[in-house]
Amino acid sequence: MRAVVVVPVIKKTGRAAADQAAVSTRSDESRLEEAKGLALAIDLTVVEGLIVPVAQPKPGTLLGTGKIEEIGHLLIAHDAGLVIMDHPLTPVQQRNLEKEWNAKVIDRTGLILEIFGRRASTKEGTLQVDLAHLNYQKGRLVRSWTHLERQRGGAGFMGGPGETQIEADRRLLQERIVRLERELEQVRRTRQLHRAKRRKVPHPIVALVGYTNAGKSTLFNRITGAGVLAEDMLFATLDPTLRRMKLPHGRTVILSDTVGFISDLPTHLVAAFRATLEEVLEADLILHVRDMSDPDTAAQASDVLRILADLGIDEKARKERLVEVWNKIDRLDPEAHDALLQKAAHTEDVKPLSAMTGEGVDDLIALVNDRLSGVMTEGSVTLSLDDLHLLPWIYEHAHVEEREDLEDGSVRLDLRLAATDSIELERRLGLVPKTSEHTE
Repeated sequence: MRAVVVVPVIKKTGRAAADQAAVSTRSDESRLEEAKGLALAIDLTVVEGLIVPVAQPKPGTLLGTGKIEEIGHLLIAHDAGLVIMDHPLTPVQQRNLEKEWNAKVIDRTGLILEIFGRRASTKEGTLQVDLAHLNYQKGRLVRSWTHLERQRGGAGFMGGPGETQIEADRRLLQERIVRLERELEQVRRTRQLHRAKRRKVPHPIVALVGYTNAGKSTLFNRITGAGVLAEDMLFATLDPTLRRMKLPHGRTVILSDTVGFISDLPTHLVAAFRATLEEVLEADLILHVRDMSDPDTAAQASDVLRILADLGIDEKARKERLVEVWNKIDRLDPEAHDALLQKAAHTEDVKPLSAMTGEGVDDLIALVNDRLSGVMTEGSVTLSLDDLHLLPWIYEHAHVEEREDLEDGSVRLDLRLAATDSIELERRLGLVPKTSEHTE
């Protein structure tokens, strides 16, 4: 479908303008580019993009008459049937603009919901999308839920469904919402059980977070070879994607790729999709992936850190658990590239890299390895025939530096493993290997 993207810029003065500047430093042009990216994420063809200053928002239409006419002409000229308003619209404003333009109109929340709906793949993700969509539509029942409009009064009735039918439809929606909330709670409980089982292993969790399109999924693929969706689209990942990987020192970790953050995400969507961020709260290490080729990278990083703070990851927790990944350095010119590498060399807990070319990825893995290895144990153990069933567990939890298959069928292993895994191995074997401990 062909679409026109409109970014209304509400002009504020005095204290309101100061508050707005404090919250967001992103340019209007950046907002427009992001809105276009959101549209492309649901396969729309953007034929025109407009930044529209709004001095006095109109209660009924948000925009003034002149601008409404101008956009109407653009729709006709480009044969476009959809307008994306990168701003919240009331149900009345949305309905009035659709009448003025004879075209479909969706606001920022509606667009994000469309993207979430396209990307949801797990049971939890689908339930979250459905729940958020029902809550969003409940206030727009008369306009949007045409498939529920069972009119009473015959074909000549012009005012839409009767009041009684609207109330019945609202009850129907509320029943669906309650049912979805129950299902979602059950899925969350199941997920908590899975998380509890993982904690018993225990495998450290490394979570990738970052602004939309920062390159998280590409980095995830580069590290794990998992083939997660990594199209050049915003919100390419909705559900946390988990993969196991083994670090150079033999420690197995769980890598979690989460949904991308976005500026000005409606509060009720943050709440509805909070479960997709639970892996971040549980993470032993957080990799904050930034697109260093984006002019708004500093503002985007602020957005991410603010949301992490809302989730309970404060400055102290960030210092203990967060590493910044300066991605997409391959897109920088040589001078900027070298300057960034020099800056990173003198900045703690920062790794510059290109997930696309692989430059710097080994250095990041080494950093993760150092941060998570802790006290490592080196030793050797001989497995009898009765203990050979433990080989899969050992290969999963330890780095086998040397293996010797003996004539009597037993196996001798030289191992390197985390102290906690060494204790578990001792428990399973009923013996204590000769060890030497040191800190990595």
